Amino acid sequence: MHLYLYINLAIILGPLIISFDRRKIDYYSKIRSVALSMLCVSTAFIAWDTLATIRGHWSFNSLYLVGPKLFGLPFEEILFFITVPFSCLFAYEALAYFVKETKPVQTSNSPLIIGLALVVSSIAFMNKEYTFLAVLSVGISVIVAHKLVKGIFFSKLYWSYIVLTFALFLVFNYLLTSLPIVEYSNQAIIGLRVSTIPVEDFMFNFSMLTLYLAIHLSFARKLNAS
Repeated sequence: MHLYLYINLAIILGPLIISFDRRKIDYYSKIRSVALSMLCVSTAFIAWDTLATIRGHWSFNSLYLVGPKLFGLPFEEILFFITVPFSCLFAYEALAYFVKETKPVQTSNSPLIIGLALVVSSIAFMNKEYTFLAVLSVGISVIVAHKLVKGIFFSKLYWSYIVLTFALFLVFNYLLTSLPIVEYSNQAIIGLRVSTIPVEDFMFNFSMLTLYLAIHLSFARKLNAS
C-alpha cells in the first residue's frame, strides 16, 4: 500500500488545481519566491531528516512506501518537502487575499529575546537528540523570521496561517504516526504526545512553516523591488 504517497498527493492536489486561477490569488506570480524558499528551507530540513534517520531518531514503515530512496530517505519523505511548502504557502497567499491587517504591525525585540532563550534552553535536552534539535530549531526560526520580516510575530495574518496549517498538520501527522508510517525512537524524544504525535513534531512543524513563510516573504520583497 503506497499510503504515504497518497498523503502527499492529498496535501498538494487542491492547492495545485486552485493555483491556476489567476483572477484572485494569482499564486503563480509568486512562484519564484516560493521556489527559492523551498530550495533554502527544504534543503536544510532534508539534511536534518537524513541525519535523524541515520541517528535512529525515527524510521519509516516499508509497508506504506513505494520503495525508492534518495539521500537515505524514502521518495515520499523527499516529496513531503515539496508538497507541504507549496500548499502551505498557497494557504498563506489565500489568507492574505481574504484577511487584512486592521492596524499597523507592531515591532519589538521580544521575539529575538524569546528565540535566544530557546536556543540556550535547548541545551537542557541534549540527552534526547530530537527534542534538543526541535527546541533549537524553534529558537533559530524565531530569530531568523524576526530578522527577515519586520513584525511578523505581531501579524494577524501570520497567526492565521499558523492556525490553519497546524489544523492540517494534526490531520496528516496523525495518519503518519498512528498507522504508523513514521516510528520514533524513545531514546530521542521526551515521550510527551498529543494523541499519537510527539510534541517534538509540533516544534519541527512550527520552525519549518515559519522559515518557509519568512524566506518566501523576504525573497518576494526583493524580487518586487528589482
